[in-house]
Amino acid sequence: MFVTSAYHSMRDIDIEGRLMVSENGHFLMTSDGHPFFWLGDTGWLMFYKLTREEGNKYLEDRRQKGFNVIQVMILHDVRCAVNVYGDSALICHNVAFPLITTGNDFHDPIQYDFWDHVEYFIDLAALKGIYMALVPVWGSNVKDGLVTSSQAEIYAGWLAKRFGAKSNVIWLNGGDIFGSDSIKVWNTIGYTLKKEAPEQLVSFHPRGRTQSSWWFHNEPWLDFNMFQSGHRRYDQDDTKLCYGEDNWRYVETDYLRMPIKPVLDGEPSYEDIPQGLHDTTQPYWIADDVRRYAYWSVFSGACGFTYGHNSVMQFYGPGDTEKAYGARKYWYEALNDPGAGQMAYLKNLMLSRDYFSRVPDQSIIVSHGTRYEYQTATRGKGYAFVYTYTGNQMKIDFGRINGRKIKASWFNPRNGEFKKIQTITNHKEIHEFDPPEEKRNGNDWVLVLDWKENN
Repeated sequence: MFVTSAYHSMRDIDIEGRLMVSENGHFLMTSDGHPFFWLGDTGWLMFYKLTREEGNKYLEDRRQKGFNVIQVMILHDVRCAVNVYGDSALICHNVAFPLITTGNDFHDPIQYDFWDHVEYFIDLAALKGIYMALVPVWGSNVKDGLVTSSQAEIYAGWLAKRFGAKSNVIWLNGGDIFGSDSIKVWNTIGYTLKKEAPEQLVSFHPRGRTQSSWWFHNEPWLDFNMFQSGHRRYDQDDTKLCYGEDNWRYVETDYLRMPIKPVLDGEPSYEDIPQGLHDTTQPYWIADDVRRYAYWSVFSGACGFTYGHNSVMQFYGPGDTEKAYGARKYWYEALNDPGAGQMAYLKNLMLSRDYFSRVPDQSIIVSHGTRYEYQTATRGKGYAFVYTYTGNQMKIDFGRINGRKIKASWFNPRNGEFKKIQTITNHKEIHEFDPPEEKRNGNDWVLVLDWKENN
């Protein structure tokens, strides 16, 4: 049990400094100028389902696995906003009237309320170096008419005053919703948060296969774009864009928008969730798929990536009488599924080279391929990375590379290990590289090319 004194000692901790947009507009960084690679996890129902002890277990696991952002709903359903301790969030289901008590002593059930529980987890996350990306109210509540614009303004203002001093708070407006659904409410929340807590970043979590930029790119309250590539296969996507699993396409369009803003996939297909989401007779997405989404989007220019697991995002446990989307294991067992552990390898790779000089660059690949054969490249000062999901042969145009001596190696996204290939004298020719092992889905590799500039 965490005692009250420990809770008080964690208040207003400056973990690595507040987050801000980098000077070139494409990335995030801490206030002291260090690069920040967003590696998020969806812990949507954390404030509702977890005790303090369970929350510590979850956050500590994610810290050890390299996650630095947790995406959480504050209000999931305003009609039944009650946490594991039986504390209600609102008076009469009205977001304009948060139910608060005097004091925050955990051992006093009258003092310790829903909002103290939220604040406890925010501060605990800060202690572990984790930022909390908070959704003020899930989109379905607004779509169903349960939150008016005037109520939203009062609520967002109250949130900003309560949590605006927290260095590790990020705001995710929306919540699995089209921005065009009640756009006045979303703009009200966005503008109010930015006015009352101007130093905290704000984005918008949209509906599947849509992106925040469609509605809010030019809004000054939107600091970075987020899209939800969703949970459908190529043959299940019946939307107008019909990108299917090609989440890199969302990044490609947002990367070129003006003004420049960072972008990331805030909800790709979750590990261990049915393909298409609702039909549990369908195959389930696995770690291989998660890695593909991650590397495709990041190498295309994203400022990070959000992972998700079906059981973890809903914290499915022994006491639950219902489970969503065919969850097959308890959340604390799912913490160690392979996809979660493999995400840190991507983060470490991206931070191992000059970060802010990085740009997407498909020109160095002779043949990109399509669908699962698609290869994507990114380069920065003195290096280039090229990703293949299938282990297919790569043809690289060295005429696009400045270095005279180029060291080539393989990086394995499944275990984070490097395997040296050779050092090549650059005669500006096309070089072919064959990844290790047989060609198949999930035999993914990154070709790493390093050189000294102007050597």
